Amino acid sequence: MQEQIDELTLMLLYLTAFEENTVLGETTLRSWKGYPFDTLNKLSNNNLLFFSNRAKSVYLTEEGIELANKLLQKYTIQK
Repeated sequence: MQEQIDELTLMLLYLTAFEENTVLGETTLRSWKGYPFDTLNKLSNNNLLFFSNRAKSVYLTEEGIELANKLLQKYTIQK
């Protein structure tokens, strides 16, 4: 069950993400971290997202974005 919770949390983070331009002109995806910290820490440990304990949002990594898109297909959810 925990695996599905992790997958669904990653998908929700991705689906509710907003684009942010960095200082170097790159675009990143950020999402508010209103989810259980155990799940966020697990996703972070798997290099799917990263965050600071001080920030109220997380950044999705390229790996996290790719996996979120695969999970959307797995669960037949269209963005």
